[in-house]
Amino acid sequence: MTTLGRADAATVQRRTISTLVGSQALGGIGVSTGIAVTALLAEDILGSADLAGLAQTAQVLGAAAASYGIARITVARGRRPGLTAGYCVGALGAVLCLVAGVVESFPVLLAGSTLLGAATAANSQARFAATDLADPAHRARALSIVVWATTIGAVAGPNLVGPAGDLAELLSLPRLTGAYLLGAVGIGLGVLLVSTRMRPDPLVLARELERASGAAAHNVRRRAIDAVREHPRAAAGIVAVAAAHATMVSVMVMTPLHMGHGGAELEVIGFVISVHIVGMYAFSPVVGWLTDAIGARQVLLAGGALLFGAVALAGTAHEGWSLGLTAGLFLLGLGWSFALVAGSAVVTSAVPLADRPAVQGFSDMTMGIAAGGGGALAGVVVGVWGFATLNAGAAVIVCIVVAAALAVPRPDVDAP
Repeated sequence: MTTLGRADAATVQRRTISTLVGSQALGGIGVSTGIAVTALLAEDILGSADLAGLAQTAQVLGAAAASYGIARITVARGRRPGLTAGYCVGALGAVLCLVAGVVESFPVLLAGSTLLGAATAANSQARFAATDLADPAHRARALSIVVWATTIGAVAGPNLVGPAGDLAELLSLPRLTGAYLLGAVGIGLGVLLVSTRMRPDPLVLARELERASGAAAHNVRRRAIDAVREHPRAAAGIVAVAAAHATMVSVMVMTPLHMGHGGAELEVIGFVISVHIVGMYAFSPVVGWLTDAIGARQVLLAGGALLFGAVALAGTAHEGWSLGLTAGLFLLGLGWSFALVAGSAVVTSAVPLADRPAVQGFSDMTMGIAAGGGGALAGVVVGVWGFATLNAGAAVIVCIVVAAALAVPRPDVDAP
């Protein structure tokens, strides 16, 4: 047991934030490079775009499953072991995806993508680690700083897909596998950073300061469900985040194919995905400040409006590159950021510390399952009806974001 007091906890919080910023930047490389090329590699292997979305869906569903696993470890042992486990599994997944490209095996690609989803889950869960020791009045800001840090790796990753492809060819590997080589290195460095610098563990210290104990790992799911039932405000936050994530993923994963069918080069596709990721992460500190200042309800409603604009622009864009598609993907990322930061702040503030890791893991698992369903349907919808129809369907999901936002009480109440 640590003997640190509240004054020392502020020092630990600063160290935790700096560590998370570094791990998010490194982990973001692995996650974003996979986003940029997974559907393209699947199409190359299969010779058809109809099932290409399944590979990205496997990554999303893998993230959902890993969120539950990370939550179990976090509840029992703390943030550091949970995040480290997620990044380790994700690095293994990146290596398997590389192997899949070499042997041209779609089942291996699905397996690798599923494991790579664990890195997505770890990056997502890291935002909650920033809130363990944060001042309740500034939780959204602390969370948003960690979300913002993903920008560094997430923007760099897609823009390094081209050079990574050149390196892969020098190593006599298929060009698209270079992205996974780069991703494995980035995620591996993230493992090293979290495992060596996140000491003491912020959740363990927060529990000691508030004299709250962890739950047994096998009770995580039941504890989360009971807590959500007891605190409807948390349920509204979970639904808003899940619907926004499903909207974002379903449109994003099909964008590279929509562009590729119009003759866009890999570097141009990487640029558009980078613009999208800038929207997702770069403005999150501003979103966090707004959430603390005006309340999560208003920020969630603004996120819904941005998402409506995004699918309108993307859905009317022609194949290949266009300014409208680029703007639509930027707004898609920005609207997602508004919903993620505000919704996550609602989830965190709505439940007591003892229940937070379980509820946070449940939230990310729900988010992943919703996005996995959207991603799975996206490939079929685009293959049969086209990219415009996909965006029209996404607009319907955005209505759920707005409905969940309206269910958040005004004004927001303080954390319990």
